[in-house]
Amino acid sequence: MDGYGATFFDTPLGLCGLAWTPRGVKALQLPEETPEATRARLMRKSGAPFERRPPDGISEIVMRIGKLLAGRAVDLSDIALDMDRVGAFEAQVYAAARFIPCGATRTYGQIARAIGEPGAARGVGQALGRNPFAIIVPCHRVVAANGKTGGFSAGGGVNTKLRILEIERRAVGLAAGATDGQMRLL
Repeated sequence: MDGYGATFFDTPLGLCGLAWTPRGVKALQLPEETPEATRARLMRKSGAPFERRPPDGISEIVMRIGKLLAGRAVDLSDIALDMDRVGAFEAQVYAAARFIPCGATRTYGQIARAIGEPGAARGVGQALGRNPFAIIVPCHRVVAANGKTGGFSAGGGVNTKLRILEIERRAVGLAAGATDGQMRLL
């Protein structure tokens, strides 16, 4: 990665933002109610010193995120993340979530078991609620044990979560499986 900075880019969901450091992506911001709110939240949560034109490596990441949100099945699991401000438990949760395939879902309990903490489903949910790397760490792919969506801390809440899952499922040719507010676990 080249230096520090932040950039903003249009997607089918609205204006998104990405902040980076020499170690990797520091934060990804999904759209808020207004572009100004998106900018303010990214700058606040990432501590990015300024907005700037992205270097080539960051431009490639932006392009891949845009393709995913436009309905192409894109794997983002190889993107380097700057986890400087992330605790050890959160890092384990984020690593496990990155293995969930595009369009698929796992439960909070499945993630807890995957990291060797079978009783920590609530902690997994809390960690994902603090996820600064939304989309890259696909917290939208994690649901409650009963198949319900659970929460989503990005702008638009659960509606945004469902919209991203629908986009991904269409991209990989899966049935949406959403009925009566529930999602089928794949």
